[in-house]
Amino acid sequence: MTPRKKKTKQLKITQVRSQIGCKGHHKKVLAGLGLGRIGRTVVRPDTPSIRGMVNLIPHLVSVEETEA
Repeated sequence: MTPRKKKTKQLKITQVRSQIGCKGHHKKVLAGLGLGRIGRTVVRPDTPSIRGMVNLIPHLVSVEETEA
């Protein structure tokens, strides 16, 4: 009998606003998340570090919780 894998929570992060005119550290946060273009979507694990990055730029992104 094989053990079942736990379903891990994921965050689906979509950039909805431009980084033009933003502060420099906001641009670095977007790059760290793998974003940089309006409409680009990435899926990241739901960890405190990713949550902290998203909380710095809520005006630039939209976030959905999903399960993998």
